[in-house]
Amino acid sequence: MTPRLARMTAKELIRILVRHGFVCTRTRGSHQHFFHERLRIRVTIPVHHGKIIGPGLLLSILKQARIPPEALLE
Repeated sequence: MTPRLARMTAKELIRILVRHGFVCTRTRGSHQHFFHERLRIRVTIPVHHGKIIGPGLLLSILKQARIPPEALLE
């Protein structure tokens, strides 16, 4: 059985993406677009201050970014 995903805000998720080499390329409205130069991956994060990202969306973003869910436990 997989461990339960941590509840986090967009700000916390962005910190994890930056730690894994993603850079914010642009912001449009309440969405920030991140890009990883070496892996050539684009990821969009909805930034709604103070709101928790749902587990389904969080898992989807992690899959797109190729970051294992276990990395959230570090």
